[in-house]
Amino acid sequence: MLYDAADEPETLSPEQLRDAYERELRAVVDALGVETVAAETDVEAETIDDLLDGGSPPLTLSEAASILALDSDGLDTDTIVQEVRDHLLMGMTTAVVDVDTIASNVDLDLSGQEVQQAIEGRIPMTLGELAAIHGYIAGRKAR
Repeated sequence: MLYDAADEPETLSPEQLRDAYERELRAVVDALGVETVAAETDVEAETIDDLLDGGSPPLTLSEAASILALDSDGLDTDTIVQEVRDHLLMGMTTAVVDVDTIASNVDLDLSGQEVQQAIEGRIPMTLGELAAIHGYIAGRKAR
């Protein structure tokens, strides 16, 4: 799962955390092949090739979840996305942090309202945004 791609996310930069997510995705692509992943998801083959070649293509949480769902134990894309969102929301509760605090402390061009919408799934969340938000919440929980 993306939220447990790193053992101690609070110790990583958003870039390092995104790299951890991408390693999980690469493992699936390595196991199944670019053609299979492209055929079974809505992710373009060029994007999957870029990922496999070590790039950081602009993937959304939903696209990443669709890749992971191909190699999960019966979890579908929607379930994986919901688990990630639930993990973020539970982390916010544990860390006692709100969306405005997150927005003002991460290097994203998102307002508190947009952070909330991204976490709730009302707007797409990129892996970069997920990494920044996840890392910040994990850091606050570790205090």
